[in-house]
Amino acid sequence: MTALLDRVQQLATEARTGLPALARTSSAERDRLLRGIVHQLKIHADEIWSANLKDLARAEAEGLAKPLIDRLNLGAGRLRALAEGVEQVAALPDPLGQIVTGWTRPNGLAIEQVRVPLGLVGFIYEARPNVTIEAASLCLKSGNGILLRGGSAALETNRGLVRALQGALVGQGLPASLVSFVDDPSRDSVEAMLGLTGLLDVVIPRGGEGLIRTVVEKARVPVIETGVGNCHVYVDASADPDMATAIVLNAKTQRPSVCNAAETLLVHRDLLETWLPGALEALDLKGCEIRGDAETCRLFSRAVPASEADWDTEFLDLVLAVKVVDSLDDALDHIRLHGSRHSEAIVTRDLESSERFLHEVDAAVVYVNASTRFTDGGEFGFGAEVGISTQKLHARGPMGLKELTTTQYRVRGKGQVRG
Repeated sequence: MTALLDRVQQLATEARTGLPALARTSSAERDRLLRGIVHQLKIHADEIWSANLKDLARAEAEGLAKPLIDRLNLGAGRLRALAEGVEQVAALPDPLGQIVTGWTRPNGLAIEQVRVPLGLVGFIYEARPNVTIEAASLCLKSGNGILLRGGSAALETNRGLVRALQGALVGQGLPASLVSFVDDPSRDSVEAMLGLTGLLDVVIPRGGEGLIRTVVEKARVPVIETGVGNCHVYVDASADPDMATAIVLNAKTQRPSVCNAAETLLVHRDLLETWLPGALEALDLKGCEIRGDAETCRLFSRAVPASEADWDTEFLDLVLAVKVVDSLDDALDHIRLHGSRHSEAIVTRDLESSERFLHEVDAAVVYVNASTRFTDGGEFGFGAEVGISTQKLHARGPMGLKELTTTQYRVRGKGQVRG
């Protein structure tokens, strides 16, 4: 453990040493750096894909769950989409130096609040190699260095991706250490990072509940908490039937292995006989297992009785908990009790119901008549994201460039002294 701690500390020290060089770059130079990342991803695509195949083969042999294998896979155009995401980040406005507010005091002091980088970001994540590129590109564009620690399932893929990132840095005359990678996937390496006070300015965890809980409980450096997604869709009595079916199918089945997929369907009792049977059949045709309350099981013979634990579970699979409620108030109570404050949606044609839902649901993102699957940095126009923050301090929801900055007060005077 001592050798590992020394190694992690050395990586963080080297990354921090590179920050002044990054601070001297202009916005245009950082955009060129990101385009260099795109170039590196293209010329090393075969190498990265080969590494990804090794990880996928090992994951299959070890019996990794299908949702995790799906997250691990960079095939089906995902590597190309990663490069396109970096291009989008490069095209975004630079947050650094942005004046949030400014004023002049009666004594003549000119005060400005200006956006500046967080510094060195520690990023701890699991079987999502795409976030290696997304997190690094966002950090570099916003003037931050990053110390990455990925999971064992994506180890080979992450090594290939980090080589591409470091190649782009060197190509722009910047220290490769600005993107550093802890390639020890043990829990000891997580604990080593969490103790890097004075080196890491913030740690961001992205993964399952166990990882996030470990980071929050053991960190001695500030943490921006990303949370699990126990997301709900509530279909109100006034909902358009076709719209409701389309939204529920998309929220649950379009990509069930991600945190913004719906895990629970709440349905107003008025739709019990008219809309719900058809919706359950449509979900069944998509291969979705229904875990329902008593009303749902009576209505749909292939439903499995839901346990109490199912209402709190992030399935990350083609499984959906379904409950019939008597009113909007009952739906709000259920979400309040079981939601994870990630993303919640209502389908309704009633303006009062939609406004109540927007104002009373405590979540990072709240939807009216849209799928929860849009909770995503790319879909929000951020190009990418480092995660979905479910906390309330500093950042909430998809975290893009602005969320990777803090502010600094810059005060200009003409010799003023305090009397």
